[in-house]
Amino acid sequence: MTDIATPAQISCCAPADSTIYDVEQAVLQRYEAGARQPEAALCCPTDGYDAQYLEKLPQEIIEKDYGCGDPTRYVATGETVVDLGSGAGKNCYILAQKVGATGRVIGVDFNDEMLALSRKYLDAMATTLGYRNVSFVKGKIQDLALDRDRAQTWLTHHPITALDQLAAFEAECDRLRQEQPLIASDSVDVVISNCVLNLVRPQDKQQLFQEIYRVLKRGGRAVISDIVCDEDPTPAILNNPDLWSGCIAGAFREDAFLSMFEQAGFYGVEILVRQAEPWQVIDGVEFRSMTVRAFKGKEGECWERNQAVVYKGPWKAVQDDDGHTLYRGQRMAVCDKTFKIYTDRTSPYHQDIIPILPRTEIPLESAAVFDCSRDQVRHPRETKGMDDRATVSTDASSCCAPSEGCC
Repeated sequence: MTDIATPAQISCCAPADSTIYDVEQAVLQRYEAGARQPEAALCCPTDGYDAQYLEKLPQEIIEKDYGCGDPTRYVATGETVVDLGSGAGKNCYILAQKVGATGRVIGVDFNDEMLALSRKYLDAMATTLGYRNVSFVKGKIQDLALDRDRAQTWLTHHPITALDQLAAFEAECDRLRQEQPLIASDSVDVVISNCVLNLVRPQDKQQLFQEIYRVLKRGGRAVISDIVCDEDPTPAILNNPDLWSGCIAGAFREDAFLSMFEQAGFYGVEILVRQAEPWQVIDGVEFRSMTVRAFKGKEGECWERNQAVVYKGPWKAVQDDDGHTLYRGQRMAVCDKTFKIYTDRTSPYHQDIIPILPRTEIPLESAAVFDCSRDQVRHPRETKGMDDRATVSTDASSCCAPSEGCC
């Protein structure tokens, strides 16, 4: 992953050098209070949740939920879903109904008050639903490999009383990440989050996106609802701890938010929902909710199997995240990997693409290397596999025979 180096990309996420408070501690304390007593102003209010899922939830969970969107609507039956910053558990218990008994939902939070609240209703929700497919685990969303409950258990038995003992604890944390990860690599179908990524410390945001990418399976997707801003926040905003814990100071600038997904390796990055009117305007900066979806799985070798795709339009040309340009109506040559990305039914592209398969399939083991460094138009005869001017006769009984008059 390329480092985010330019101030224009990171300034919307970073507090000024004069910041004297601990962002993480400010967030933790605010949400501990929010777990004890509902706080309506803690995040952007969200409407539009399907009532059939809400009616099964305890009222306390609904009252103490803080979010700015509804990423739960983009999951399917049987999927394994991780909710980053699961809080009171509202999204997880909605997801539990949507993925069904064959699916699995894992809520991740590092706030003990919120974890206690969400875990409080595990048995009751299992009885209501008739199955139990939800768990809540303690971890930081920018470090999804470290099980903080296991780390705390080790620390309880090996208390640190001297500075040189810290190395042993760090070594144990590294062992846990490798041998007993909280969320294993390539293990999740969907990662969702609802107004939480902006709460992560600026210096940890890059690692956060890398972790989301790590835990997803190939072809998996992230669906993130968060607060974004239209321009960089002012120094006064960045140095206000209440605005950090209130989902304002840590907001991503809109374009930088999308760039974070791109730089982590995602493809098909798409704005699903963008709040029309700003939630708040502070110092002339507009803050609003936005939901983004992004897919994992564009890595791999490029093989030539004589496949082509036609972009339907309406744009004259479009470019994907690997730099491939598709021209409207043209048979563009693509490698096997790109063909699958464009045409799979779960792909963000498939509705805009006409797939063209070769008449004679080339086995993968026999395929040559495809040069993806340049855009190429595929000649029709490459897919037809016809070396001469062969004529294919029309069956007189077919739909398009003149006697039928249907063409």
